[in-house]
Amino acid sequence: MASPQKMPELPHAAPHPPFLRLQSATIFVRNLERSIDFYVNALGFQLVFDARNRPGRPWAVLAPPDGETHLTLSAPERDSADYKLIGRHTHLTFITEDVMGKFREWRGRGVEFTGTPRLKRLQRGRRVLPHKSGSAEFSSEEPDPIWGGTFSRFRDPDGNLFSLVSFDEVTSSIEAQRREHQRRLEAEQRSAQELEIAKRVQSRLFPQNLPKLTTLDYAGVCQQARQVGGDYYDFLSLGNNRLGLIIGDISGKGIAAALLMANLQANLRSQCAVHRDDPLRLLRAVNRLFCENTPNGSFATLFFAEYDDASRRIRYANCGHLCGLVLRANSRIESLHATATILGAFQEWDCEIGECQLEPGDTFVLYTDGVTESFNPALEEFGEERLIDSLRRHRALSPGDLLTAVVADVRRHSPHEQHDDITLIAAKAL
Repeated sequence: MASPQKMPELPHAAPHPPFLRLQSATIFVRNLERSIDFYVNALGFQLVFDARNRPGRPWAVLAPPDGETHLTLSAPERDSADYKLIGRHTHLTFITEDVMGKFREWRGRGVEFTGTPRLKRLQRGRRVLPHKSGSAEFSSEEPDPIWGGTFSRFRDPDGNLFSLVSFDEVTSSIEAQRREHQRRLEAEQRSAQELEIAKRVQSRLFPQNLPKLTTLDYAGVCQQARQVGGDYYDFLSLGNNRLGLIIGDISGKGIAAALLMANLQANLRSQCAVHRDDPLRLLRAVNRLFCENTPNGSFATLFFAEYDDASRRIRYANCGHLCGLVLRANSRIESLHATATILGAFQEWDCEIGECQLEPGDTFVLYTDGVTESFNPALEEFGEERLIDSLRRHRALSPGDLLTAVVADVRRHSPHEQHDDITLIAAKAL
């Protein structure tokens, strides 16, 4: 019986090689102050690191106007071997697409050149070109150029010698890079303009007019982490002295979340016109439309509250959202927990309607997770307890001022870059 053959080992995917870049080249100088002044004011470099006060051997790092390789200027001690290298050919070459233009500019600033720029061609070899003279065939040689360009040399105040060149191929490459940079810049500008338009459009989706009530003062705020976001709040007139207070949080961030937010807002407003007297049928219709009009995996949490101005009674549905909070006049807190699951995830969807009675002095608050999940440098979240404490401390304020104070507390707790939208509604029974 033949022995089984050994399966050949599959080659492993080669890892991506680590990048390699030239960080800096060192130039030895006698007087660091004078040299920095020369490279900054005559050549247009930028000082990016200053170690002139370093004992023993002061130094500084300068960056050319273009490129990524820096120039390190070092002032060695007189008895050191490096000091003897001052004033020699550095064998460093600066590349520009216009040697004559740079020559005139720098010479006008006092830069010493060894001569005027001249055309130079580097040849790889010679090629034989056949031709005929009479009946005999001869051959002649013609240079085979690798590149052509303009060449010059200049010195710094210590006599260090540099080359200044422009290569035909390099100049073309630089121009291509410049065109690509301009193309990217224009694309970024277009994107910024489109985002600004989207921001203005989305800002109009938030309530522009607040229906007047006799027993309730209310306000809302949304501070987005990006130019557009997925948080949503709304105030809708439901007729018969009833007000809809709505807050939602769309899955995802940025443009995608903003589009879903606009879709949810349109669904809610259109269905409110049809089912304003029946919150259960209203939310069922909104969920169905949200499922049909959004991609798989998209969903929203939503808190829908209907306030009756005459009875001061709230009917609500908490669709997978954070608990609504009722801060009673005696500072006691009541939480309005979920009565249904999220919107947009399930075609077969239903919910229960909860009820809550407001008394004069009570404050009803809705918020998104951008409030409670804001974290400080120690990675501690603001959390519901800090939110409740903030509400209690600022309870005497009007709803608008209360929201401003709460957001300020969140900002103090989380002073770094905002990572999520911060959205709140506050309503105080009069």
